[in-house]
Amino acid sequence: MRVIFAGTPAVAVPALAAVAASRHELVAVVTRPDAPAGRGRGLVRSPVGAWADERGIEVLTPARPREPEFLDRLRELAVDCVPVVAYGALVPPVALAIPRHGWVNLHFSLLPAWRGAAPVQHAVLHGDELTGASVFQLEEGLDTGPVYGTLTDEIRPSDTSGDLLERLAHTGAGLLVAVLDALADGTARAEPQPADGVSLAPKLTVEDARVRWSDPAFAVDRRIRACTPAPGPWTTFRGERVKLGPVTPAPDAPDLKPGELLVEKARVLAGTATVPVRLGEVRAAGKRAMPATDWARGARVSAGEEFA
Repeated sequence: MRVIFAGTPAVAVPALAAVAASRHELVAVVTRPDAPAGRGRGLVRSPVGAWADERGIEVLTPARPREPEFLDRLRELAVDCVPVVAYGALVPPVALAIPRHGWVNLHFSLLPAWRGAAPVQHAVLHGDELTGASVFQLEEGLDTGPVYGTLTDEIRPSDTSGDLLERLAHTGAGLLVAVLDALADGTARAEPQPADGVSLAPKLTVEDARVRWSDPAFAVDRRIRACTPAPGPWTTFRGERVKLGPVTPAPDAPDLKPGELLVEKARVLAGTATVPVRLGEVRAAGKRAMPATDWARGARVSAGEEFA
């Protein structure tokens, strides 16, 4: 089949590379327009666009995929299907209807669970033991289309959202290509999503990433892992924001009040509503990330000081 790939961030690149290496003809990519980034705020190409540029593949960057110029080009390219991974814009029905097989989306959850922008983060945050990826027919609703295929993956106790998303990006790439193959062969079958088990996964905000020390240790651990690497878990110390790396519950530690710090020779502990947690890395404002023991030594943390 002739295909256009639609995607924007780095997590979409493994699937893009897999489609390009498949039996299907990749004729162009669609990605979000170049955006300001870095200290100079210069315009930067998306990871998907940069990957295509390096290989001489046409890059389409409509501000909105309903623009007449984009729709005309989509018709001119006469593609059979548009595989999608994290494109980042709503696709109108007029664009969905142009390819013969429509647009098929790789989503990083077992639909209908965690429809929305942050499925992996919400799976980790809510303590799911199992997650996966789904390839479904894109339609006007939010991740509501019929599903062509799924794969499952266990969420490990130490997984951050970044770890899990990296794994699913690579295994999901194979699933997406398998669905394209089935569409080309006429063997693909899409099953409607069940009405039960629907949950929503909106993008996590910076405020969502603030650690709640009054939560139990398992919830503190989940929130920090869910928000790693983005939007980045944080708390405040002496009135200034500090970022935190993953923590480990420490049931053998002395009792501490929520947020209370205890510096020991080989570890730094913070209190929660249940057992304390052992801090991993800490990054103070304007500083690099460092082991919690080094941070506590440099900050001269005193007994009884607290995170807030």
